[in-house]
Amino acid sequence: MTPKELGFYFPAEFAPQRALWLSWPHKEESWPGKIETIYNPYCEFILQVADHQKVCINVANENMKTFALQQIQSCAYAQKVNNLNELLSQITFYFHPTNDAWCRDHGPAFLLNHNSKEKAIVDWGYNAWGGKYPPFDLDDVIPTLIGKELGLHVFHPGIVMEGGSVEFNGAGTLLTSKACLLNENRNPHLNQTQIEQYLTDYYGVDHILWVNDGIIGDDTDGHIDDITRFVNEDTVVTVIEENKADENHAILQENLDLLKGMRLKNGKQLNIVELPMPKPVIYEDQILPASYANFYISNQKVIVPTFRDDQNDVKALDILQDCFKTRKVIGIDSTDIIWGLGSFHCLSQQEPEII
Repeated sequence: MTPKELGFYFPAEFAPQRALWLSWPHKEESWPGKIETIYNPYCEFILQVADHQKVCINVANENMKTFALQQIQSCAYAQKVNNLNELLSQITFYFHPTNDAWCRDHGPAFLLNHNSKEKAIVDWGYNAWGGKYPPFDLDDVIPTLIGKELGLHVFHPGIVMEGGSVEFNGAGTLLTSKACLLNENRNPHLNQTQIEQYLTDYYGVDHILWVNDGIIGDDTDGHIDDITRFVNEDTVVTVIEENKADENHAILQENLDLLKGMRLKNGKQLNIVELPMPKPVIYEDQILPASYANFYISNQKVIVPTFRDDQNDVKALDILQDCFKTRKVIGIDSTDIIWGLGSFHCLSQQEPEII
């Protein structure tokens, strides 16, 4: 039987969480020439979440664990954290070697059961966004390793799917993009109808909405978590580019127009909140996929990437704070992290609390 037939579903990110899952960054080729610069903002992310919920980190071995702890402690001292031992008690390391750090895409998709108070995991296939960055064999088995560690049942759909490509409202609706899920480098043997069936069966949803394309510089072929995110059951924030000369302007306007015509499972129109794009972030002549939509929602906070853009950083944080009235919105400089072509949402995966 499929997860849906058994009563399982994928909760919204704003639902109660037990833990944040991460895979410690170690692949220098993902941040060529500057991996050392990402550890401070990455560890600030960890500390911001560890003050109110568990943080679970995949590492390769004791040496990587020791290095990670050193980086976390160094960041805590720089931030003048006065409850470091308490924060460290919230952090658990797991010896699960990975190829890369993008836990949103290679990590487990945690499901809850509507009826039985059970938790389970979906282990989708993973091919590093269409085979772009081999090897990815270690990343591909992470969900099953975590399932064994936690004693959870693991479902294996047998097709490629990435966590950053799907967005949920927790009430039966899933939002995704055609540029990614219909790309021939993922599941060329499946058409849109067949992919929708997998989404329905394994995420436990009833209703699927599609936008078209993703932002310039996104090597994932258009992940939804750089474009449009649910902030509650009825409301999305979606990024727009006001500069008509910018390549993102037409792409994001088309997606906005599509969103305006969409209906939720219950027939309601989406409430749409527009979020600015930062000014272009360019490094070594490469346009990077900088987006304020790549935020992580924890139980008490929303961790938002910022990009040293005084005007748009403040505007985006204010808009998101208005959307998340019961959470504290925290901006963390992601200018160095985005050189890896992703930010805090790409690096993270939430584990829901059984409620």
